[in-house]
Amino acid sequence: MTWLITGGAGYIGAHVVRALTEAGERAVVYDDLSTGVAQRVPDGVPLVVGSVLDGERVARALADHEITGVVHLAAKKQVGESVELPLHYYRENVEGLRVLLDAVTAAGVGSFVLSSSAAVYGTPDVDLVTEETPCVPMSPYGETKLAGEWLVRATGRAYGLATASLRYFNVAGAAGPELADTGVYNIVPMVFEKLTAGEAPLIFGDDYATPDGTCVRDYVHVVDLAEAHVAAARALQASPPGRTLTLNIGRGEGVSVRELIARVNTLTGHTTPPTVTPRRPGDPARVVASSDRAATELGWKARHDVDDMITSAWAGWVHHHPEAAG
Repeated sequence: MTWLITGGAGYIGAHVVRALTEAGERAVVYDDLSTGVAQRVPDGVPLVVGSVLDGERVARALADHEITGVVHLAAKKQVGESVELPLHYYRENVEGLRVLLDAVTAAGVGSFVLSSSAAVYGTPDVDLVTEETPCVPMSPYGETKLAGEWLVRATGRAYGLATASLRYFNVAGAAGPELADTGVYNIVPMVFEKLTAGEAPLIFGDDYATPDGTCVRDYVHVVDLAEAHVAAARALQASPPGRTLTLNIGRGEGVSVRELIARVNTLTGHTTPPTVTPRRPGDPARVVASSDRAATELGWKARHDVDDMITSAWAGWVHHHPEAAG
């Protein structure tokens, strides 16, 4: 099989490309490089620069490289920004997906893996989130991910496309320093940024109904996440036309924000205690995945713990921010 990975020059996308190629699959990266980095694309893997909104460009890439499966990661993903720019997010994440699927079905591609998100659940009031937990997204970003799942599922059924929607929980870590997350949008790099500046990491609210009052989240290593994509890709190859999978990708273990910051301090040699600030609107107290279905359907289970995520992410942070080492 030859897989087109949209957003393959991004943080998660580059890990998926590496995992697919190491598993013996052929990969082609399609990325507009608005946030992706061309240097993340391995030698020997073709890079097509273009937007998923450009249907003709997508169609040429599918034909030129004889693509037989697609992993779609290209999307806008900042929750706060989506509130300010909902039309932009719907255009990029929903219309871009529609244009891509139009080209995919016209080309006769047989398999499609969608990057989705735990944001589709909103603020679930359950100990473990299963795929049957009601989806009540709290932001335009989450709405676009849920709409994307609907679109992928309907297209698969109508056109005989085998599909999988993978709902990521909180992603961290790196396979190597050069592939580390260079954005400061998720909690681990946000804490790193504060520590590097000699400032206190922030906790947004400590009055939640959790053991230490801070939010509890499920963290998954990006390497494990990438391996889940390989497992999904191979499951779809063996699937009948039109089969659809919707799967949580997490570790099933909750870690509070206060616990996470304490681990970051310990593992990076810092001692800066966090500062508590007011809650952010829409933050649920606890979001932890049940990934039992992924284990059953894919034979996949996360292998790395939170210390692995922090240690590898810190090595990547220092690689990109040498001043942090001192």
